[in-house]
Amino acid sequence: MRVGELARRTGTTVRALRYYEAAGLVVPRRLSNGYREYEPIAVRQVAQIRELMALGLAVEETRPFVESIADGDDVCAAAVATFRSTVTSLQRRIGELTAQRDALDARIDEAVRQVVRGPRTSGAVPSAGSALPPLSFYATDGRPVHLHALGSGRTVIFVYPLTGRPGVDLPRGLLEVHGARGSTDQAAWLRDHHAELLAAGADRVYGLSAQSTGYQRELVHRLRLPYPLIPDPRLNLATAAGLPTHSARDLTLYERLTLVVRDDVIEHVFHPIPDPAAHALEVLRWLTAVPRPVSGTRQTSAASAGGRAGRPRRRMSDRLAAG
Repeated sequence: MRVGELARRTGTTVRALRYYEAAGLVVPRRLSNGYREYEPIAVRQVAQIRELMALGLAVEETRPFVESIADGDDVCAAAVATFRSTVTSLQRRIGELTAQRDALDARIDEAVRQVVRGPRTSGAVPSAGSALPPLSFYATDGRPVHLHALGSGRTVIFVYPLTGRPGVDLPRGLLEVHGARGSTDQAAWLRDHHAELLAAGADRVYGLSAQSTGYQRELVHRLRLPYPLIPDPRLNLATAAGLPTHSARDLTLYERLTLVVRDDVIEHVFHPIPDPAAHALEVLRWLTAVPRPVSGTRQTSAASAGGRAGRPRRRMSDRLAAG
């Protein structure tokens, strides 16, 4: 068979076959016209090479096995010796990796002890009736957010410590810092109940943490959040409004709380939040139990709609009260 046919039948590339030929493992016959022609046994030889390489053998280490096939034998003493040598090498490598992992774990544990032992700075929880400071941020959707001018109606801002990324381990013990756990679950629950929050009277929802825009955009993309997040890595809101934080060495996290802002004035503060995962339902119950005042144009608009805006809210209130 020609080289292209061998590549197709073995699931490899022509380039790899040229490499095996150069190593003297799978050698074709040269025809008078210069083309290479492989014997049918080449299929078994190439399959053997690929299988052994997947087990960790180098190309040259597959030679005894390939030669056994060419000699019509299933295995030979040299092949067994190669197996044993490879296992020994793997065991040595496992030992090296284990020692490296243990050394890194020790560094992590030391760093975590410094974090957990760090002092807690407890800023003041903002009170209802106060206004947010004149700060502006760019949210994960690229739009500016002016905390002192969020717009009419109600805005829900949930402030959280941090979230992790899949496959990227946070230092062990870091999430044991009081209040740090549950941010991803909280974000997901707010996502799942986002439409209900809007129906219950919230005009907009934001999340805010001290993590960078990159971390927050990854979370928005991974969880498909229908609301934007606000990055505040310099803790400007904590400085200006005195929001409570947890600090340890160079790490400072926001303490978990949720603000309900109506017409740019804080209407309600949820703090502490003992169950982040179910917090969306807590906010939903509050929004349903404390309907926002309706005046002027909003009230006329609701009346002209035949009261449709009010009936779903009563049904949701009944459902929440029952549940």
